Amino acid sequence: MNRTRVVRLALAATGSLAVAMALAAPSVQAAQGTGVPTFQEFKATTYRDLDGQYIVNGDEPVDGNGALKSYYQSMVGPVGKTIANGLIVNTVAGKDDRWSDAKVGNLTYCVSNEFGSRKASVVKAAAQGTALWEKASSAIDFIHVKSADATCTVKNKAVVFPVQPTKATQFIARAFFPSSPDARRNILVNPVSLVTTPGWPPGNILGHELGHTLGFRHEHTRPEAGVCFENLNWRPLTPYDSASIMHYPQCNGTSLDLSFTATDGEGVAALYGP
Repeated sequence: MNRTRVVRLALAATGSLAVAMALAAPSVQAAQGTGVPTFQEFKATTYRDLDGQYIVNGDEPVDGNGALKSYYQSMVGPVGKTIANGLIVNTVAGKDDRWSDAKVGNLTYCVSNEFGSRKASVVKAAAQGTALWEKASSAIDFIHVKSADATCTVKNKAVVFPVQPTKATQFIARAFFPSSPDARRNILVNPVSLVTTPGWPPGNILGHELGHTLGFRHEHTRPEAGVCFENLNWRPLTPYDSASIMHYPQCNGTSLDLSFTATDGEGVAALYGP
């Protein structure tokens, strides 16, 4: 394995959306001096969240040992062909990981009362984040079902997904893809980090996570970024956009505040309609 692949494995295992934490996280090869981490070494350095899921690529949960091993194998395998062509959609078995036209127009969610005194700031950030995507496509409609806030868990069938608090400090927030099973469809938020991360507006942070819920991948997995490669399970929707809301600033991104760009809007329109 060349150094590029070793670095991408180390970055993938950090499990952090915060700039300083992602850059400061120790890598396996630095500690071991052996170059290529084994699966067990990679697993040992990958953060495991309170619900048992492993967190890779900063904010993406991977459920179980088998899924983590598949992810590891995709990282240590050949980088593959370069895809020259912003916003990119996740693919599963070669098909776009997206909501049906009917479902994307009724993406109901709740915001847990367990946020306590910080709930209002999370509700506001969620509203700001959903508005970014809704303005880009009239097909998309996120709906806050306030009556479900008191029992806001994945078991509440009144909503597609809950927004819940987490005590984990290894990430600011994490989300899911449309293909995720119902039991794993939630957005977890550290409410303190959400409002205290320098330069990143809370609405943009949740906007990034909501992008994942619509099927969009991290922009920096594209070869143009030069770092933070994840895998090739995606399809390009627009030209590469280093300023995309889906591009981490610490991965050679050019936006310091995770702002939603015109190219992001073009990608949404390409997948779900204008």
